[in-house]
Amino acid sequence: MYNFLITLFKLTAIQIFGLFGIFFILGFILSKLQEKTHKIYQQTIGWKGILWTAWIGTPFHEFGHYFFAKLFRHKIIKVKIFDPNQETGELGRVDHTFSGISLYQRIGNFFIGSAPMIFGSAVLALLAYLFLPDGKELLNSLLGRNTISDFFINISSDFYNSFFNISALKTWNYWLFLYLSFCIASHLAPSKADRRGMWGGFLYIVLILILLNI
Repeated sequence: MYNFLITLFKLTAIQIFGLFGIFFILGFILSKLQEKTHKIYQQTIGWKGILWTAWIGTPFHEFGHYFFAKLFRHKIIKVKIFDPNQETGELGRVDHTFSGISLYQRIGNFFIGSAPMIFGSAVLALLAYLFLPDGKELLNSLLGRNTISDFFINISSDFYNSFFNISALKTWNYWLFLYLSFCIASHLAPSKADRRGMWGGFLYIVLILILLNI
């Protein structure tokens, strides 16, 4: 029995890391970078410094929440795509509720919370495809990686070759891409409220994996 439980724990842990490790790693890194960036904005430029990126980044952030809330059949209560409040620091919000007896809706909390990373990354990929001279080749190169480690090992060189291409620096679409991607990337990270919601859905995902492995 003891060996069975140890094997079950190891197998489930490997599956969780393989499926969701990227969410937690990127989520942690992005949240720290975003907090630092916003702090620098506040200290140097003030509240308007945050709005300089938020007016584009926040709508994509909130629309990601909205899209996944609808996908997982949550009831939408209120949507504020962009409603900055200097006193609270809030830039927008999507209020939603779910049925406590619906496993599907409970699992959805994880994806709704992490939606800005998922949706924002898709938008960044689309922008790269549309605006970078070799955007199509860049995406094909990244998507062609066989493993996560291979992806991260090669991503720096791929992006360096694309972003510091001398011919690209001379085009208007490169600079438009740079600004748009910076705005969106600055607001990719899930907020504290988002992360709390993610944990609720994540626990049910873990439970399902355990049951499937028994």
